[in-house]
Amino acid sequence: MREDDCMNYPKVLTIQDVSCVGQCSLTVALPIISACGVETCILPSAVLSTHTCGFTGFTCRDLTDDVPAIAAHWKKEGITFDAVYTGYLGSTKQIDYVRDIMRDAAGSLKIVDPAMADGGKLYPAFDGAYVAAMRALYRDADVVLPNITEAALLCGMDYRETYDRAYIDELLRRLTDGWNGTVVLTGVSYAAGKTGVVTYQNGSYHYYEHEKLPTSYHGTGDVYASAFTGILMRDEKRDVSRAAALAAQFVLACIKATVGDDNHKYGVKFETALPQLWQLMQQ
Repeated sequence: MREDDCMNYPKVLTIQDVSCVGQCSLTVALPIISACGVETCILPSAVLSTHTCGFTGFTCRDLTDDVPAIAAHWKKEGITFDAVYTGYLGSTKQIDYVRDIMRDAAGSLKIVDPAMADGGKLYPAFDGAYVAAMRALYRDADVVLPNITEAALLCGMDYRETYDRAYIDELLRRLTDGWNGTVVLTGVSYAAGKTGVVTYQNGSYHYYEHEKLPTSYHGTGDVYASAFTGILMRDEKRDVSRAAALAAQFVLACIKATVGDDNHKYGVKFETALPQLWQLMQQ
């Protein structure tokens, strides 16, 4: 191991649910961030037998009431984190507890993936009160990673399936109005067969474009956010645009590794692409 690898060993806390089967949430966050050479600590918000897309009759054990005691124990032990990264949170009560944890994590980088909507619609379990709570959470953070649906909900704009650069610019402007954090907007497509990610930092716009494959898989947003977090935390310059682009390349590699396997519909085979993630980080 190189000397700089030994010196740069950050610790990340990620807060989201865990699916015992299904490649999403903590099931992908823990191995992907760890593969970036980052110590990964977890706070499960719930435990599910499987994830909720494509499975029926799954079990779910909500762990909301355990969160304050876990956080209090960490505080007593003097445990701190270099970053706090949140994914899917199941209720406004969980969001309130996470905001408390973020307030106590002074000096840490706060990254919020507002995993609550896609395709122009909120997930079935959520409502307007949840959107308001998520809006408050991301404004406590340093970086927010919404897709276009989530961005529109967070800033009160109508969702458009067809859009232009002016629409995206307005989304970014409203998301950062009164908030000087960074937006990483995913799933931005200006041309057929292409998609990409926009980073918006201090009024500066950067777009990374790549090919758009004609298939999609559950959990790729979680794979993206986890790879972004791991790459960013290993970068001493904290280059958000670089992390955003490399994470997109990794997700593309994960999808390509899965295409053609009709028996694997519940997520991407990210494990087979982990060596490529490390190689991308060396660029």
